[in-house]
Amino acid sequence: MVVLTPPSLKAWLDRVTAAECPDVVLDLRTVSFIDCSGLGLLCRTRNRVNSRRGRLRLVSQDARFLRILRCTGLARTFDILTEPPDLSARQQATSTRR
Repeated sequence: MVVLTPPSLKAWLDRVTAAECPDVVLDLRTVSFIDCSGLGLLCRTRNRVNSRRGRLRLVSQDARFLRILRCTGLARTFDILTEPPDLSARQQATSTRR
């Protein structure tokens, strides 16, 4: 697990969303509260990913976190998963093409 504070998280998200068609999964299962700066960072990341024709998925089951997204009108803005996607099949397909 990587725990990052907002400035370092912003820099990290900028790096992972810099390429064309980024496919980003943010595992937020341990997050139960997010403030406006965190929501702003998620929205900024979504905008960067969308502008590069990529995909951003959030992973969370926490009722409080999901309620915050609903109350702010952001729940329908993000693709929210209850479990991380199985990336092993994608990684195997990528490695066989090399």
